[in-house]
Amino acid sequence: MKDFLEYINKINPIHKDSLVELQKCFKPLQLKKNDFFVKQGENAKEIGFLRKGIVRAFFLNQEGKEYNKQFFIGPSIIGAYSSLITKQPNLIAQQALTDCDILVANFNAIEKLYDKFHDVERLGRKIAEFYFLQKEQKEIEMALLDADKRYLLMRKEFPAIELIIAQYHIASYLSISPTQLSRIRKKLKDV
Repeated sequence: MKDFLEYINKINPIHKDSLVELQKCFKPLQLKKNDFFVKQGENAKEIGFLRKGIVRAFFLNQEGKEYNKQFFIGPSIIGAYSSLITKQPNLIAQQALTDCDILVANFNAIEKLYDKFHDVERLGRKIAEFYFLQKEQKEIEMALLDADKRYLLMRKEFPAIELIIAQYHIASYLSISPTQLSRIRKKLKDV
């Protein structure tokens, strides 16, 4: 739980009483590689703190082709935020790409803490703002940068991920084919 507390305090320090109540909401969960944290089509109920491991957020198009939207590497907050807020079925699945160590909380319990502890509510807002900015940055990169530059940015953001997960996941994240990724890697191997 120490890593969770350090993570939270970097985002927004919270009062000791708030922290005690927040900790009570979380329980440990282990996901094995390929297990889902949340599936497409189900209503999300939990939010998680990814302590160790890698989780991908992805969606399927009508033809069943997968598109990786985001990678989460511990420490990180995970969860189907849109589904949690709207109470509608989730559109973007989250799946473990490695074995994962997670702390999980019922989102309704966290929301109840928002009413009681304003510093916890502020923490939730700051986390949401961080992920909004991250999403916007990726959208800009996808629209304005070529595949080589997106690949180099991905390597900077997720060092060593290429040694851990399958290349087709990286290609999907970059919106290129595995063949294109292979060519880019060969061309930029010394960069």
